[in-house]
Amino acid sequence: MEILRVENLTKTYGKKDTEVKALDNISFSVNKGEFIAIVGASGSGKSTLLHLIGGVDKPSSGKVYINGKDIYSLSKDEIAIFRRNEIGLIYQFYNLIPILNVKENITLPCDLEGKKVDEKRLNEIIQMLGLENRKEHLPNELSGGQQQRVAIGRALINNPSIILADEPTGNLDSKASKEIIDLLKNSNKKYNQTILLITHDENIAKQADRIITIQDGKI
Repeated sequence: MEILRVENLTKTYGKKDTEVKALDNISFSVNKGEFIAIVGASGSGKSTLLHLIGGVDKPSSGKVYINGKDIYSLSKDEIAIFRRNEIGLIYQFYNLIPILNVKENITLPCDLEGKKVDEKRLNEIIQMLGLENRKEHLPNELSGGQQQRVAIGRALINNPSIILADEPTGNLDSKASKEIIDLLKNSNKKYNQTILLITHDENIAKQADRIITIQDGKI
Protein backbone atom coordinates (compact mmCIF):
# COMPACT_ATOMS: atom_id res chain seq x y z
CA MET A 1 0.00 0.00 0.00
CA GLU A 2 1.39 3.39 -1.01
CA ILE A 3 2.03 5.63 1.99
CA LEU A 4 4.11 8.41 0.39
CA ARG A 5 4.00 9.93 -3.07
CA VAL A 6 6.31 12.73 -4.21
CA GLU A 7 5.30 14.40 -7.48
CA ASN A 8 7.52 16.72 -9.53
CA LEU A 9 9.10 18.21 -6.43
CA THR A 10 11.29 21.25 -7.10
CA LYS A 11 12.99 23.61 -4.67
CA THR A 12 14.82 26.71 -5.84
CA TYR A 13 16.75 29.20 -3.72
CA GLY A 14 17.71 32.70 -4.86
CA LYS A 15 16.77 34.44 -8.11
CA LYS A 16 18.27 34.89 -11.59
CA ASP A 17 22.09 34.93 -11.34
CA THR A 18 22.08 33.60 -7.78
CA GLU A 19 19.44 30.90 -8.40
CA VAL A 20 20.26 27.44 -7.08
CA LYS A 21 18.01 24.47 -7.81
CA ALA A 22 18.33 22.25 -4.73
CA LEU A 23 15.74 19.76 -6.06
CA ASP A 24 14.85 19.36 -9.72
CA ASN A 25 11.50 17.72 -10.56
CA ILE A 26 11.77 14.69 -8.28
CA SER A 27 9.08 11.99 -8.27
CA PHE A 28 8.88 8.64 -6.44
CA SER A 29 6.59 6.65 -4.16
CA VAL A 30 7.08 4.56 -1.02
CA ASN A 31 4.94 1.69 0.23
CA LYS A 32 4.02 1.13 3.87
CA GLY A 33 6.73 -0.73 5.76
CA GLU A 34 9.56 0.05 3.34
CA PHE A 35 12.98 1.00 4.66
CA ILE A 36 14.49 3.46 2.16
CA ALA A 37 18.03 4.84 2.22
CA ILE A 38 18.64 8.19 0.52
CA VAL A 39 22.25 8.74 -0.48
CA GLY A 40 24.25 11.39 -2.31
CA ALA A 41 27.14 13.79 -1.94
CA SER A 42 26.96 16.84 0.33
CA GLY A 43 24.83 19.50 -1.33
CA SER A 44 23.02 16.99 -3.55
CA GLY A 45 19.61 17.87 -2.10
CA LYS A 46 19.06 14.96 0.33
CA SER A 47 18.25 17.04 3.41
CA THR A 48 16.13 19.47 1.36
CA LEU A 49 14.08 16.50 0.15
CA LEU A 50 13.58 15.21 3.69
CA HIS A 51 12.55 18.66 4.97
CA LEU A 52 9.97 19.00 2.17
CA ILE A 53 8.53 15.55 2.84
CA GLY A 54 8.36 16.41 6.54
CA GLY A 55 6.56 19.70 5.95
CA VAL A 56 9.42 21.63 7.55
CA ASP A 57 9.90 23.65 4.35
CA LYS A 58 7.73 24.34 1.28
CA PRO A 59 8.61 23.42 -2.32
CA SER A 60 8.84 25.89 -5.17
CA SER A 61 6.56 23.50 -7.05
CA GLY A 62 5.32 19.93 -6.83
CA LYS A 63 3.30 17.86 -4.36
CA VAL A 64 3.88 15.57 -1.38
CA TYR A 65 1.11 13.13 -0.44
CA ILE A 66 1.20 11.19 2.83
CA ASN A 67 -1.60 8.66 3.23
CA GLY A 68 -3.28 10.34 0.26
CA LYS A 69 -3.25 13.79 1.88
CA ASP A 70 -1.62 16.70 0.03
CA ILE A 71 0.36 18.10 2.94
CA TYR A 72 0.90 21.49 1.29
CA SER A 73 -2.84 22.04 1.00
CA LEU A 74 -2.85 22.33 4.81
CA SER A 75 -2.57 25.59 6.75
CA LYS A 76 0.53 26.31 8.82
CA ASP A 77 -1.23 25.17 12.02
CA GLU A 78 -2.73 22.10 10.34
CA ILE A 79 0.62 21.00 8.95
CA ALA A 80 2.23 21.36 12.39
CA ILE A 81 -0.45 19.08 13.88
CA PHE A 82 -0.17 16.65 10.96
CA ARG A 83 3.61 16.51 11.37
CA ARG A 84 3.38 15.75 15.10
CA ASN A 85 0.96 12.88 14.47
CA GLU A 86 2.05 11.40 11.14
CA ILE A 87 5.78 12.12 10.83
CA GLY A 88 8.59 11.14 13.17
CA LEU A 89 11.74 13.23 12.73
CA ILE A 90 15.21 12.08 13.82
CA TYR A 91 18.20 14.37 13.33
CA GLN A 92 21.97 13.99 13.64
CA PHE A 93 21.83 16.15 16.77
CA TYR A 94 19.32 14.75 19.19
CA ASN A 95 17.34 17.93 20.02
CA LEU A 96 16.24 16.61 23.40
CA ILE A 97 14.77 18.95 26.01
CA PRO A 98 17.53 19.21 28.67
CA ILE A 99 15.18 19.65 31.65
CA LEU A 100 13.03 16.61 30.74
CA ASN A 101 14.00 13.06 31.61
CA VAL A 102 14.04 10.13 29.17
CA LYS A 103 10.39 9.20 29.64
CA GLU A 104 9.26 12.85 29.39
CA ASN A 105 11.29 13.46 26.23
CA ILE A 106 9.83 10.36 24.56
CA THR A 107 6.24 11.31 25.45
CA LEU A 108 6.63 15.00 24.52
CA PRO A 109 4.69 14.63 21.21
CA CYS A 110 1.74 13.20 23.17
CA ASP A 111 1.86 16.11 25.61
CA LEU A 112 1.96 18.66 22.77
CA GLU A 113 -1.16 17.05 21.28
CA GLY A 114 -2.91 16.70 24.64
CA LYS A 115 -3.10 12.95 24.03
CA LYS A 116 -3.09 10.28 26.71
CA VAL A 117 0.12 8.28 26.62
CA ASP A 118 -0.32 4.65 25.57
CA GLU A 119 1.63 3.18 28.49
CA LYS A 120 1.85 -0.26 26.88
CA ARG A 121 3.42 1.19 23.72
CA LEU A 122 5.69 3.46 25.79
CA ASN A 123 6.99 0.52 27.82
CA GLU A 124 7.47 -1.56 24.65
CA ILE A 125 9.47 1.23 23.04
CA ILE A 126 11.61 1.87 26.14
CA GLN A 127 12.34 -1.86 26.35
CA MET A 128 13.22 -2.03 22.64
CA LEU A 129 15.55 0.95 23.12
CA GLY A 130 17.24 -0.70 26.11
CA LEU A 131 16.49 2.30 28.33
CA GLU A 132 14.56 0.57 31.13
CA ASN A 133 17.15 1.67 33.70
CA ARG A 134 17.45 5.20 32.30
CA LYS A 135 13.81 6.39 32.35
CA GLU A 136 14.41 9.07 34.98
CA HIS A 137 17.77 10.25 33.65
CA LEU A 138 18.23 13.69 32.06
CA PRO A 139 19.89 14.00 28.63
CA ASN A 140 23.21 15.21 30.11
CA GLU A 141 23.39 11.95 32.08
CA LEU A 142 23.28 9.86 28.89
CA SER A 143 25.82 8.92 26.22
CA GLY A 144 25.38 10.16 22.65
CA GLY A 145 24.05 6.77 21.57
CA GLN A 146 21.54 6.73 24.44
CA GLN A 147 20.37 10.24 23.58
CA GLN A 148 19.78 9.19 19.97
CA ARG A 149 17.77 6.20 21.24
CA VAL A 150 15.56 8.65 23.15
CA ALA A 151 15.12 10.66 19.93
CA ILE A 152 14.05 7.46 18.15
CA GLY A 153 11.56 6.72 20.93
CA ARG A 154 10.14 10.24 20.64
CA ALA A 155 9.74 9.73 16.89
CA LEU A 156 7.95 6.40 17.37
CA ILE A 157 5.61 7.19 20.27
CA ASN A 158 2.70 8.56 18.20
CA ASN A 159 2.88 5.62 15.76
CA PRO A 160 3.63 7.91 12.79
CA SER A 161 3.06 7.02 9.16
CA ILE A 162 6.70 7.74 8.33
CA ILE A 163 10.01 8.13 10.15
CA LEU A 164 12.39 10.62 8.51
CA ALA A 165 15.96 10.21 9.75
CA ASP A 166 18.59 12.73 8.65
CA GLU A 167 22.07 11.26 9.23
CA PRO A 168 21.01 9.79 12.61
CA THR A 169 24.41 8.14 13.13
CA GLY A 170 26.53 11.08 11.92
CA ASN A 171 27.45 12.15 15.45
CA LEU A 172 28.16 8.68 16.84
CA ASP A 173 31.03 6.20 16.94
CA SER A 174 30.82 2.97 14.94
CA LYS A 175 29.47 0.84 17.83
CA ALA A 176 26.70 3.31 18.69
CA SER A 177 25.95 3.77 14.97
CA LYS A 178 25.38 0.03 14.53
CA GLU A 179 23.09 -0.02 17.57
CA ILE A 180 20.99 2.88 16.18
CA ILE A 181 20.63 1.26 12.75
CA ASP A 182 19.72 -2.07 14.39
CA LEU A 183 17.03 -0.24 16.41
CA LEU A 184 15.60 1.40 13.30
CA LYS A 185 15.57 -1.96 11.49
CA ASN A 186 13.90 -3.53 14.52
CA SER A 187 11.16 -0.85 14.57
CA ASN A 188 10.73 -1.36 10.82
CA LYS A 189 10.11 -5.08 11.37
CA LYS A 190 8.25 -4.94 14.70
CA TYR A 191 5.86 -2.09 13.88
CA ASN A 192 6.01 -2.29 10.04
CA GLN A 193 7.34 1.25 10.38
CA THR A 194 8.09 3.10 7.14
CA ILE A 195 11.53 4.72 7.31
CA LEU A 196 13.37 7.15 5.02
CA LEU A 197 16.99 7.42 6.11
CA ILE A 198 19.63 9.82 4.82
CA THR A 199 23.14 8.46 5.15
CA HIS A 200 26.66 8.93 3.77
CA ASP A 201 27.56 5.42 4.93
CA GLU A 202 27.41 2.87 2.11
CA ASN A 203 27.26 -0.06 4.56
CA ILE A 204 24.20 1.44 6.26
CA ALA A 205 22.52 2.13 2.91
CA LYS A 206 22.99 -1.49 1.83
CA GLN A 207 20.84 -2.63 4.77
CA ALA A 208 17.79 -0.79 3.41
CA ASP A 209 15.12 -2.36 1.18
CA ARG A 210 15.82 0.22 -1.51
CA ILE A 211 18.36 2.96 -2.17
CA ILE A 212 17.48 6.31 -3.76
CA THR A 213 20.53 8.23 -4.97
CA ILE A 214 20.29 12.02 -5.31
CA GLN A 215 22.76 13.88 -7.52
CA ASP A 216 22.52 17.58 -8.36
CA GLY A 217 18.93 17.67 -7.14
CA LYS A 218 17.80 14.72 -9.29
CA ILE A 219 17.21 11.02 -8.64
